[in-house]
This record gives sequence, structure tokens and C-alpha cells, in this order.
Amino acid sequence: MNILLKSVTIVNGSTNHLHLKKRDILIKNGIIDAIESTIEPSGKTKVIDIKNLHVSIGWFDSGVNFGEPGYEERETIENGLLTAAKSGFTDVVLNTSSHPTPDSASDIVYLKNASKNQLTNLYPLGNLTVKGEGEVLAEIYDMKNAGALGFYDYKAPMGNANLLKIALQYAQNFEGMVFSFPLDKSISGKGIVNEGITSTKLGLKGIPTLAEELQIARDLFVLEYTGGKLFIPTVSSANSVKLIADAKKKGLQVFCSVAVHNLTITDSELENFDTQFKVMPPLRTSADIKALQKGVKNGTIDLVTTDHIPLNIELKHVEFDNADFGTIGLESAFGTLNDIFGVEETIAILTKGRSIFGLDEPEIETGKAANLTLFTTEDTFEFSDEHIYSSSKNAIALGKTLKGKVIGSIRNNQIILNK
Repeated sequence: MNILLKSVTIVNGSTNHLHLKKRDILIKNGIIDAIESTIEPSGKTKVIDIKNLHVSIGWFDSGVNFGEPGYEERETIENGLLTAAKSGFTDVVLNTSSHPTPDSASDIVYLKNASKNQLTNLYPLGNLTVKGEGEVLAEIYDMKNAGALGFYDYKAPMGNANLLKIALQYAQNFEGMVFSFPLDKSISGKGIVNEGITSTKLGLKGIPTLAEELQIARDLFVLEYTGGKLFIPTVSSANSVKLIADAKKKGLQVFCSVAVHNLTITDSELENFDTQFKVMPPLRTSADIKALQKGVKNGTIDLVTTDHIPLNIELKHVEFDNADFGTIGLESAFGTLNDIFGVEETIAILTKGRSIFGLDEPEIETGKAANLTLFTTEDTFEFSDEHIYSSSKNAIALGKTLKGKVIGSIRNNQIILNK
């Protein structure tokens, strides 16, 4: 397959001689064949010529959820990866939220086989403990050899500090990445939203930021004792950012992420009891958002994730107390971030992080495999159901104004374009 991208603006801060240059790019059989001021199409070539078209290396998401296996009605792996490709993501890390959860090498092999021959590459995580129950360490070495990028009991806090210590010590033997969800359940109790003015006004049980920060502080003490690599997913408070910044200054190998919605939406949105805004960790305050955005900009927060969680309609269309936590986010991530950070910083955010997991970084260079995302930067639109590609429609961004549109993705000698 030959593809010619006409007059595209290349956004690639790591390659200074091409950054923000407008070029034609010819791709032959999945390889970038030429990057020139003007290239004329020849033979059977698919020409893409769109006003304000931009291109970057393919985007990376460190935390998505699909339903398969067990919850295929929410999202199959095939449609989940198609959604990712249409949303600009060419590499995604799959969380351990399926049923059964992946806690053996054969589970990892199943997930990798189920995702073969897709444009977007899927990299599964394996459970840190058997069945994600936090009691017995899973077969993490075998899962690592089968292709697991790290080990995470999805959104299940590790209550046993000694087991976390053992996991960090053991995983050092094979450069394994241990995940620990930042929540002290003895503090959070039955809370469902951020503890503060909004929760008090609405009469909803609150989760103080202390529940997150105590867990992070404990985990960082354990990491300092053991060494190894620790990943803290989806932080949400200002003090969490400070704790992690201080740990990085000590030289600890600690990495963290923040969800797009925790960067942009405050708990004041809960006043209508809309269950789309029920997420974990909960939406926090404007002061937390300010600190989180600063943490992204200065590098304390390593990754921004969509934390994409498809859910059945009946899990959201219930009373707020009974609704499940979670929102889909792949489709709205770019438009949300672009409106806040601008195009150059947004692309830097969406393309960083592969090296943390030992994955190769794509390049926009002749002779390199084409791993590209196509997008425009100036279109503004109201996000609605028609912009959702996921099987589930539980989107926190519904009704929000987004800036910039994803046109499609190119990878693995495939191209997927949005209509």
C-alpha cells in the first residue's frame, strides 16, 4: 500500500529539523519512503490532502480498559483497538480489568493473540497478585516473559505493605514494573466523591485526598527501602504531586500518570448528580487541577492517560450511589488536552512514555516504519454521541467543547481514517 500525505505540518519536537515544517510524506508498504517539499503521486497511491493537516508519531496511552474477556458487551479487543486507532493512539497498555483477570502467562498470550493484525498495538499488564485479590503474588516472572509490560491489580489498593516490598524486590531480577493504586481504603471507606464543599452540599460520602497521599507516602517509603521500579497510576491531588516530585529528587525510580478528566474537570460538575462524572480517583478541586497541570508541564507526572473504561448503560443509569466508577476517554483526549495545553505541548504529552516500559520510540524519518497520527488543530466542536466509536457510551466529555480533530492513524502497513 502506498500513501501520500500532502502538505502536512510535522509536529515532532524531538526532530528539530522537521518540527513544524510543512512537507509531503510518501509511505510505501508501511515504510516512510520520502519526506520532501513536494512529491507527485505515481501509480496506485492513496493521496490524503486535507486543510490544516498535521502529523506526529503515533500516540501512546499507558492505561486503557476493554471488556474482553468476560465483558465483551462493553468492548471487544477488536473494537477497542479500532477506537484507539480512530482516536490517534497506535500503542496502548491494557489494564487488568477483564474477567477473569490476567494472572498467568497463558492469559497474557491470549490477550496478545487476540490483538494481532490490528493497526494499534496492544501491550497487556498482568495482575500483581492472584485474581487481583492482594493476597498471593502472581506469576509475574512468567507473565513478563510472555509479554506483560508490568503488574497491576487494577484500581485495587495494595493493603499488604510487605507483599508490595516482596514484589518490588523480586521484580528487580527482571526489570519488572510494579503498579500500586494510590488509595488507603481505611481512610476512603465508602466514599464515592471528593471530600469537600461539594460532597457536603450534596450529601455524598467523600474521599479525602489524604487517602491517596497516605498510600503514596507508604509506597514511596517501601520503594526507598527495596529499590526497583514503581508506577503510581492516576494521581489526583496537589500533595500527591509534591510527594512524587520529592521522591524523584531522591533518585527513586518512581513513575506516575494522571487521567485526562482529572486534569480538566472539578467536582463542582457533580451538582446535577450526573453519573458520567463518577470516576476513581474522584474529580477534585481547581487547586488540585492547577497542581496536576503544573506537574505534567514540569515532568513530575510522567504520563497522561485516558483511563478509558467502557461500561454497560445499566451500570451508569442508576442512582449516583449505585453507579460504577469510570468513563471512556480515548475519543475526547486530544481535543481536551489541545484546548488546555496547545498543540505542541499536547503532542509531547501524547507521544511520551514508551521508553518507561522499554518500548521503541517511533521516528518520522525516511527508512523508518510509519507509526503516525493525523490530526487538525483548530476545529472546535461539541463532543456528542456521534464522536464516540466505543461500544459503550459512558463519556464524561459529552457536551464539552473540544479543540482539534483526529483524522486517523497509520501503522503496521494499515491506515484508518475517520469519516
